[in-house]
Amino acid sequence: MRSPASRRPVALVLAACTLMATAVFGAAPTAQAQADPCDNRVSPPPAVDTSEQVAPGTKPPAPLAVPENPVGGERMGECGIVLPANARKPPDSITAEGWLLADLDSGAVLAAYDPHGRQRPASVMKVLLAMVVAKELSPDATVAANADDIAQECTCIGLRNGAQYTVEQLLQALVMASGNDVAHALARRLGGLPSAIRKMNALAMELGALDTRAVTPSGLDAPGTSTSAYDVALIFRAAMKYPDFARAVVTQRIDFPAPNGVGTVPVLNDNKLLTSYEGSLGGRSGFTDDAQHTYVGAAQRNGRKLVVVLLRGRQAPIKMTDQATQLLDYGFELPSGAPVGRLVDGAPQAKKRTQEADSSPTSANVGQVAESRNTSNTAMSKAFGNVGGPITAVAVLGLVLGFVMYLRSKKAKAARAARAAAQARQTG
Repeated sequence: MRSPASRRPVALVLAACTLMATAVFGAAPTAQAQADPCDNRVSPPPAVDTSEQVAPGTKPPAPLAVPENPVGGERMGECGIVLPANARKPPDSITAEGWLLADLDSGAVLAAYDPHGRQRPASVMKVLLAMVVAKELSPDATVAANADDIAQECTCIGLRNGAQYTVEQLLQALVMASGNDVAHALARRLGGLPSAIRKMNALAMELGALDTRAVTPSGLDAPGTSTSAYDVALIFRAAMKYPDFARAVVTQRIDFPAPNGVGTVPVLNDNKLLTSYEGSLGGRSGFTDDAQHTYVGAAQRNGRKLVVVLLRGRQAPIKMTDQATQLLDYGFELPSGAPVGRLVDGAPQAKKRTQEADSSPTSANVGQVAESRNTSNTAMSKAFGNVGGPITAVAVLGLVLGFVMYLRSKKAKAARAARAAAQARQTG
């Protein structure tokens, strides 16, 4: 058994390591500190149907990492109503569980409710697909429809197996009337569904839309799908910078090749605000049982352009389009010089990771995308924050160990001196 004196260096090391760990990692949070009042900070609410069930023997994809600092400013991390000082209360009839108003030009966020709360997008996800199409494909390029396109769960435009369509025709039909058959055809033209979804997620990450994960090109529910009111506004603002998208989203009618191959049929824009709200710049709505009603759109008035987003809303007491109208009216009354946050102009730190990504977020491997989407919230970064923490920790540990070795060396020398003196006395 070691004497108390021999145990002192070990105790000193343990004490030093404990202090160092406390300084670097911080004290263990209490149960109260761990409680998060924001119900949807990490994931959308539970599904209400079977659309997000995974195959037997497989695990659902892990939720996307939550950034340590809210994208767009500190107040964007709040999960209640976020308003500028002295602003009047928003309309009582808004049913959305997440909404946001922002200036389309400057990106200033004027007001919001749970802006980074994670919800399902439904067909507003087509805005992200349309932006990838506008970015990568020529409007004159052609796509031949196939049986898989036609078999998609509708809403559908009515493609004909084997018929050739231009990218421009399909992009217009996608944005105007939310065709799921068209979304599937365009995804194939982008290199196939895995490739298209990978490109959608890479673009979302590049923009800074870190709550967003596409799993289907159309926005239909699937395990792991996610977005937020902040992200939808961010994506729509970026999409409006592409002329092909901006023209399509405000077009009221086109003549589209008929499904029977004879003549054309009209495709009408289903965004009712185009004809009912003065200054409308277009938008996209959506619905699934799990997402409920979603909407994103923009309008201009007196030289100002605003984007409005509503997620997980209901059609009562008033319709979603009327709720969007009321929020736009409210937004135009808010001062432009008192933002509560901002829509970021991209995430430069993510661009290299976008190029390195080689996995496709299908239902089989979407969890891999979650692991690569955000490094700011990993266990290591939570513990240290940056490389300075580990370097300091190693330096302190080196000093402590050096001091312990010095004490042990000094003690050994004293012991040798004592033994030499005793031996000298015996021989003398």
